[in-house]
Amino acid sequence: MEPAPMVAATTTLRLEAAHNGCESVAEIFQGRKTMKFTPMLASLALVVTAGWAGAQERVTYKSAKSSSSYYQMGVQIAEAMKEGTDGGVIVTVEESQGSVQNVMEVRARGGDYVFTTPPALVGLAQKGAAMFEGKGDPAFDGIRALFPIPSLTMHFVMSDASGVTDFAGIEGKTILLGKGSFGAREGEKYLGLFGLEGKIELAEVELSNAVSALKNGQIDGFVTAGSYPAPNVIEAAATTGVTVLSLSDDQIAQTKRTRLVIPAGTYAGQDADIVTTSLPVVAFATTKMSDDTAYALTKTFWEQRAKMGDAAPWWNGVNEGLMASITTTVHPGAARYYKELGWALSPAQM
Repeated sequence: MEPAPMVAATTTLRLEAAHNGCESVAEIFQGRKTMKFTPMLASLALVVTAGWAGAQERVTYKSAKSSSSYYQMGVQIAEAMKEGTDGGVIVTVEESQGSVQNVMEVRARGGDYVFTTPPALVGLAQKGAAMFEGKGDPAFDGIRALFPIPSLTMHFVMSDASGVTDFAGIEGKTILLGKGSFGAREGEKYLGLFGLEGKIELAEVELSNAVSALKNGQIDGFVTAGSYPAPNVIEAAATTGVTVLSLSDDQIAQTKRTRLVIPAGTYAGQDADIVTTSLPVVAFATTKMSDDTAYALTKTFWEQRAKMGDAAPWWNGVNEGLMASITTTVHPGAARYYKELGWALSPAQM
């Protein structure tokens, strides 16, 4: 269907529910609000009037658990869309159990679906490998990238009361990995690589309850893969006192992930750098999404990225260089914007 003539752009933001009274994501990083999100209440709908008249198109942004940094990123992206988009798209931020679920839902979703996941999982889904074995679907072949977002950062968080300061000390402790998320799978893999499989007790607690479980002594530590500074780690460090474990160079080599340093002072009580690992994450859509919608989302994201970085530091590492982390095909609408920027796409992205 041909788009109708251009009209004056208007933008409306409807924030249904509260992140404990926070007026914006910026408040979180300015320390004026405690970061606690209520999953059933945190429903964000952003109405953006696109450059054309006629029927609006609704888009769902599937992120992560409401207590995670990736959910907050979704909220901040929506706030940025309010200021910078003149598209006819309604974006609703949805909570998710993790990256694997986000990919799996492609099978049942239409052209209104945007989700975040590591590019590696898209490749596995398209091959029907690993956690997608026996679950292949032609819909996976239609997944297309829009733009990169901050990388997953592994955090092994131990309470001060546990006395644990390195991985050897985890033996015999009670650890929360969570269920179904990429972070849970990655954490389980690391514990196996480091010789700790079967030597710790795994807590049957949801990751969303990690901080409260740490406070009441139900667990000694938890594993999370949120981009730093991670909201649940900020809360745990401020209210309980924690040590985030560093990995040795040998341990990093075993994981086959990228080395990343979390600077000293990122979390309360953190006097030294934390050496850990990271994995790229990208916002994806599918070929069912219109080129105009993909273009508007991608253009607005990059135009607002610097302003988002002023409010939340995790955006400051997202730049043209991170485009190399996209190892799958880019959506034609997004590719149109990258061409306008003069950013060359790799053969794998074309």
